[in-house]
Amino acid sequence: MVSQNKAPTAQETFMQMAQAAGLRSRLLVTIGLLVLVRLGVFLPMPGIDRAAFAASLQNNPLIGFLDIFTGGFLTLGIFALGILPYINASIIVQLLTQAIPSLENLQKNEGEAGRRKISQITRYVALGWGFLQSTFISARLIAPYAQEPGFLFVVKTTLALTAGSMFVMWVSELITERGVGNGASLLIFLNIVSALPKSLGDTIRLAESGGREQVGKIIILLVVFLVTIVGIVFVQEGARRIPIISARRQVGRKVFLEKNSYLPLRLNQGGVMPIIFASAVLIIPTSLAQVFPNPTVIQIANLLAPGTALHVVFYLLFIVFFSYFYASLIVNPVDLAQNLKKMGSSIPGIRPGRTTSEYVERVLNRLTFLGAIFLGAVAIIPTAVESATNIRTFQGIGATSLLILVGVAIDTAKQIQTYVISQRYEGMVKQE
Repeated sequence: MVSQNKAPTAQETFMQMAQAAGLRSRLLVTIGLLVLVRLGVFLPMPGIDRAAFAASLQNNPLIGFLDIFTGGFLTLGIFALGILPYINASIIVQLLTQAIPSLENLQKNEGEAGRRKISQITRYVALGWGFLQSTFISARLIAPYAQEPGFLFVVKTTLALTAGSMFVMWVSELITERGVGNGASLLIFLNIVSALPKSLGDTIRLAESGGREQVGKIIILLVVFLVTIVGIVFVQEGARRIPIISARRQVGRKVFLEKNSYLPLRLNQGGVMPIIFASAVLIIPTSLAQVFPNPTVIQIANLLAPGTALHVVFYLLFIVFFSYFYASLIVNPVDLAQNLKKMGSSIPGIRPGRTTSEYVERVLNRLTFLGAIFLGAVAIIPTAVESATNIRTFQGIGATSLLILVGVAIDTAKQIQTYVISQRYEGMVKQE
């Protein structure tokens, strides 16, 4: 008999993955759909000189940002946009939910039906956003490398990119529903992991061609990456547990004393989103300089180019700003205090109501500041070490990629462990 409070071991987890029909089928569905999406990235769209396109935009920061989410935009496959329009639509709808009362009511008071409506709205926004993004990319980035440029080419390319993006969105929802883990996160995870073999191969070749000094720099860079990953795991799992006590409840003549619980406030509420938002904002000047080659716009883009001191300063400021912004979206101290009061619960030594909301807000602000400092360090240190050692083979594996890799791996592992625990309890019931 396995203890109920004991976490499943690695041996038990792998045995369940191999023997339990439900978990095994979910894993096979997930792997099959991920492979399908990955193959679609390499199905080329006709009528484009892909070699010239890849050569001219190899070092473009906008393309590098797109590659994080698409896993191969330069290949110009039918899934070139990948899950990016759906991610942008999710962010937009999430922000609008806080600003539009009707959407907020759907999310908070309508239950499962309201969440389905919000999901449907997100799909429509993703379709519109994907169409606009595909039109811009087809007309501005791809059209100069078309074998037969013209209006018809732009229309066909736009429809192909939009349809591919919608198919990837459907696959991501299918993985979430019938597979293991969050579909959108796993697709981004797969795109990032796909770049690792090339980076490792380039690093090995660089170590073989260089001397001891070059090998030493590579070792230093790898150690920095490992330390960063360990730090990400600790901070992603770190939380401040605020104790909560509940009032006694009486059922008939019996009085039940509720067990003490706690309110977990995560150190990093926003996860990777503040870094993504900050990167997206700093990419805007470069994108505008490509669309509108105005001298003033080009000068601003050069001042905020990656690697400059001004870019680092604004990057840190935006990370701190978006950390507080995203924390305010996730945790509302006023609503939290009201819910605790309705349930007859309170924080020891803190009066219910306004005093509780002020206390939670004060703790949340301190945690958010520490989390923002951590995100800033994760975003800056690996890039600074790459510049100092002059090792560019891991240039695509930055702070955003590391946070996504670690976060998705932790969440997926927890979901698998939850399924294993449920299977364990089912076995106990059958034995009884």
